[in-house]
Amino acid sequence: MSSNENKTTHFPPLDPWRLDGILEPDRKLWGLPMIAEALGVSVDKARDLAQVRDVPIYRPAGSGSYFAFRSELMAWLRGKSKHENP
Repeated sequence: MSSNENKTTHFPPLDPWRLDGILEPDRKLWGLPMIAEALGVSVDKARDLAQVRDVPIYRPAGSGSYFAFRSELMAWLRGKSKHENP
């Protein structure tokens, strides 16, 4: 076994959830249309979700714009029950 093989065995196996975080760890989604597209919902539904406390959609004080981090939204979706709709 080479020394490179030993180094890579310390990482957990790659799965679709980790892949999202690795490829786009801090990708910011600007505006409700981009957030809605990432969630697979309408813009109106994204606006409603932004009012829910545990949904990681942000609107800085004094700003009319919303933003979210794609990795946070995907983690939030994964944490929801399979029977719940976003």
